[in-house]
Amino acid sequence: MSPKPTVAIIGAGVCGLGIGWRLAQAGCPVSVFERGQAGRGASWAAAGMLAANAETEPGEESLLPLTLASQKMWPGFAVELKDASGIDVEYRETGTLVAATNRDEAEQLRFTYEFQRDLGLAVEWLSGAEARKREPYLRPGVPGAIWAPDDHQVENRRLSEALKAAFLHAGGTLHENSPVAGIETEDGRAVGVRVGDDLHKADIVVLAAGSWSRDIPGLPQAALPPVRPVKGQMLSLCMDPKAPLATSVLWAPKIYLVPRADGRLIVGATVEEKGHDPELTAGGVLALLDAAWRAIPAIEELPIEEMWVGFRPTSRDDAPILGETGTDGLLVATGHHRNGILLAPITADAIARQILTGSPLPEAAPFTLARFAAKAAARPEIAAE
Repeated sequence: MSPKPTVAIIGAGVCGLGIGWRLAQAGCPVSVFERGQAGRGASWAAAGMLAANAETEPGEESLLPLTLASQKMWPGFAVELKDASGIDVEYRETGTLVAATNRDEAEQLRFTYEFQRDLGLAVEWLSGAEARKREPYLRPGVPGAIWAPDDHQVENRRLSEALKAAFLHAGGTLHENSPVAGIETEDGRAVGVRVGDDLHKADIVVLAAGSWSRDIPGLPQAALPPVRPVKGQMLSLCMDPKAPLATSVLWAPKIYLVPRADGRLIVGATVEEKGHDPELTAGGVLALLDAAWRAIPAIEELPIEEMWVGFRPTSRDDAPILGETGTDGLLVATGHHRNGILLAPITADAIARQILTGSPLPEAAPFTLARFAAKAAARPEIAAE
């Protein structure tokens, strides 16, 4: 293999494009193949929250070093990306407020706060009055909230466009509307990808196809990532940007609301095990609007701008799958669940480092595909997916 390997990346979401950008910067010949338009899958459907502190739940402690490391990378990553692409990704240090709307919810939220505080996370407990002082449009009588001042946001659609531009400017080659018909292997090693009748040879193939990663033909059985789509319905409302109903990212039971600089309010998202079902449903939209109204009643006056469906690429343990697969020449970067935007900088660096140096990024090392085989060996009752 030459010092600058030729790389084929399957998937042009923020992770695939970010990996491609880093490798192209390093002088590698890189081609990215996308079944549709670059950045228009889960990356486009996301809300752009960077909430390593507020979103940490019991059972996710092992993920913290990765999410916190990536969160710290975001300010510099956003500046570098703007310089490389000319596109401002609207990294905004808004903080995140997680509010309870009744006493029972407050008790549960207090438990979450104490769990997060015991982990050393940057969270503060606010009384109801303090929460409403920070966000005056919250429902009257809110009993309490968690304030996460270090959890911010980015405009994920601008991020997708910026990564595409930066990748192309660095010399990468992008193939849109080019579904990969198969991964080509020879003697147990990945040697390229097939698109239609054409074989695109590569020293390294990176599988970064999100919730479709398991469906790519030619994947060796042992390299199949345990990833499935988790459907999410979302919508956006139009606020007056001069008088927004929220200034922070706001979480409440069964809902999150993300205020954009242009006045849009992103409302999301349902969690549905329905495969790649693309349909918006009355029940899904009703659930979003009802939960949003219970947090901020004034949203009932806002016009609906857009509604859409996205598919979270979710692994068996809700954590990303990064790095080697056990098949020579084949790496994977998928399974990010709800953290794809947050983890975009560290995913790009981790996979690029693995390819360029042969060694994993320390924070990413626990998240290879091999962990599932180890868990299955320890617990034979776990069924193979």
